[in-house]
Amino acid sequence: MATISPSRLQQVIDRFEQVEARMGAATETSEIIALSKEHSELKPVVDKARELMSARKELSEAEALVASGDPDMAELARDEVEELKDRLPALEQEVQVLLLPKDVDDKADIVIELRAGTGGDEAALFAGDLFRMYSRYFQIMGWKVDIVDASEGDAGGYKELIANVSGDGVFGHMKWESGVHRVQRVPATETQGRIHTSAATVAVLPAPENVEIDIRPEDIRIDTMRSSGAGGQHVNTTDSAVRITHLPTGLVATSSEKSQHVNREKAMDQLKIRLYERERSAKDAERAEARASQIGSGDRSQKVRTYNFPENRMTDHRIGLTLYSLDRIITGDKLNDVVEALITEDQARKLAAMENEN
Repeated sequence: MATISPSRLQQVIDRFEQVEARMGAATETSEIIALSKEHSELKPVVDKARELMSARKELSEAEALVASGDPDMAELARDEVEELKDRLPALEQEVQVLLLPKDVDDKADIVIELRAGTGGDEAALFAGDLFRMYSRYFQIMGWKVDIVDASEGDAGGYKELIANVSGDGVFGHMKWESGVHRVQRVPATETQGRIHTSAATVAVLPAPENVEIDIRPEDIRIDTMRSSGAGGQHVNTTDSAVRITHLPTGLVATSSEKSQHVNREKAMDQLKIRLYERERSAKDAERAEARASQIGSGDRSQKVRTYNFPENRMTDHRIGLTLYSLDRIITGDKLNDVVEALITEDQARKLAAMENEN
């Protein structure tokens, strides 16, 4: 692995110190918020960069003592040299990872959409299993979930579910979940014990703050309708659910809570996020070759994962990861093992790409 130049490390430290100095002088709320955000993002990088610079200095000093000709000092310094040489490669890699270019939306909240695919009732049940898995994972991560719209399956689960998820770094973790999730198991309705294959799609859309999307009134149609969302016997029976259609693109956003006013706001927010994702996807397509190092395209038509219940096996097809702990993954308790493996693989590929460029 190539070492990071001292000038590159100092550049990051200088910027951090500039931000700190400016934070003490800023008076406008918007600038203070922006500076605080940049400060929090730079701090772990700078802390690790300073640790690396300190270790390099210690190694240089210890090597100088070894070469000094003083037998006693040289003997002591040799142990320190070996220890620092063992420690430096890991430090270099940690800093390299922290310096990798970030997805601008990694810190964003998300809208997650789950839809039953092929497989009828079993697909809807599987979509319900996926949402329970994600709900537990969100709880473990300390994120907040707000169901915007849901259509229950005839035998349980969900034909479709849309939820907002907010917290620290949600999109950066959840973006890997977009795609087709396939399940292989014996359905509860199967009388002869045959294994069926069904699927559900997951779409993860970033919901960054202050989405700047201009929607002209003449470009949308707003319909009110009876709620068909989750809620059982307490489901709303008034015509308060709202569906907004963006006529130029055909994109549709819905919300089905009790207040029509709230539903209009939520549906409009969802529409803006979908339009933002449309623009983001178009830009990503233009940069497809440059993004070859990323794991998958995030396209929802791509099969990303298989959940094989008879073998207690989960396979993520993008990185060839197979774990025989599906019982813990599907509950959400071990999903982070999968997410972290995807993040690590992505970082390794980006590091390799950077080294090839250099």
